[in-house]
Amino acid sequence: MKKFLGSLALASILVSSAFAAANTNVGCGLGSKLIDKQGLIWNLFQITTNGTSGNQTFGITSGTSGCQYQGLVMDTRTQEFVASNMDTLSKEIAQGKGESLDTFVELLQVEDKEGFKLALQENYNKLYASKDAQMADVLSNAATL
Repeated sequence: MKKFLGSLALASILVSSAFAAANTNVGCGLGSKLIDKQGLIWNLFQITTNGTSGNQTFGITSGTSGCQYQGLVMDTRTQEFVASNMDTLSKEIAQGKGESLDTFVELLQVEDKEGFKLALQENYNKLYASKDAQMADVLSNAATL
């Protein structure tokens, strides 16, 4: 009985953490195309279908199943870095050099680092369109360069 209760507790922790990580945007793939409903349970079905059918990788590579190439890597680390370094990045992008700018470009996994830094500098007013620019604005504007 103790093993059963322990297993049940462990399962509930794992399930609750999966629910906490669930997102309304589950990405592209067959699951996202077949199941168009919103909600936590539906998102889990979408994720499971995307993952088990193996088509999400193909969709990302080929641009099918609702997948689109975004050009830049916009993972959580990059978002957190930009959010934490908005002022420093603003100054360094305007100057075209600096440690935070180098880290930003590295996190984006850009091949032509110097060319991209120059493009960021030349498009500074587009990146920081207002004095109250937010992290999401900077990242989405950088993705268009």
